[in-house]
Amino acid sequence: MSWIGLKNHKKSKKKKKVEEAQGGVGWCSATRYFHSSVALLVLQHRGDAALGATGSASTISANINSIPILNGSNFKHWKENIMIVLGCMDLDLALRTEQPPALTTESSTEAKRDIEKWNRSNRMSLMIMKRSIPETFRGSISEEQNADKFLKDIEQRFAKNEKSETSTLLDNLISMRYKGKGNIREYIMEMSNLTSKLKALKLELSEDLLVHLVLISLPAQYGQFKVSYNTQKDKWTLNELISHCVQEEERLKKDRTEGAHLSTNPRDKKRKRKLQLGHHNKNCKRNRIRNLPVTFARRVDT
Repeated sequence: MSWIGLKNHKKSKKKKKVEEAQGGVGWCSATRYFHSSVALLVLQHRGDAALGATGSASTISANINSIPILNGSNFKHWKENIMIVLGCMDLDLALRTEQPPALTTESSTEAKRDIEKWNRSNRMSLMIMKRSIPETFRGSISEEQNADKFLKDIEQRFAKNEKSETSTLLDNLISMRYKGKGNIREYIMEMSNLTSKLKALKLELSEDLLVHLVLISLPAQYGQFKVSYNTQKDKWTLNELISHCVQEEERLKKDRTEGAHLSTNPRDKKRKRKLQLGHHNKNCKRNRIRNLPVTFARRVDT
């Protein structure tokens, strides 16, 4: 090989090495870029998970804080909030089902999972319920470790007497009177709600009786409406009564609006003033005639 050929061979070999080195650098850069992208994705996933955990914790805290503190008069409202919160948090299993049988050496994996889930629901339900009970009441409540039995024990101590509650609800229903203010639909629904509470206390009132109670509670301006119902043969359901009452209420409001418009019309005011003046003049003339002196002539016999 000549000197020139050897020189060219060295150059080509050196160029090849440079190209390989550059290719290696490019591959390393791509690898580093790939790993950094994966790392960013992992960090982003962890951040989203942390944010989700934070949001979940704040939601749980808000749900638990929404439960009112139990006192001597709000047991029913307290129990409703307890059941709603535990249901939304999927922790009411211990209140809906019986405790699973104890585990044995022959228990299946599914049975172990079921009892673990039930135990967690029972433990969390007790913690949440006890948190909303004042310390002054905790001493009088048994240290029951079953959430369902614990709730029933509280119910026995704080639930109202059914007889007195029935009397109160029935008295409220009978004494209700619609004063023409507000919405008549809401008023009738409130009466219907009282009948539902009485039904829960094993005192059921028929729908016909409720319709009559509603009609009795309406004010005097609904007199024509009541007569119209009493003179027809067909009976109304509660929904039909609500519909007719709403129509009658709208008609009465329209009549009142038209009456107010007529009373504020200047022509009507002048006409009314003239009538009042004419009536006043007639009375004055009549009084003058009455007040004229009366003389009596004495008869003289001749």
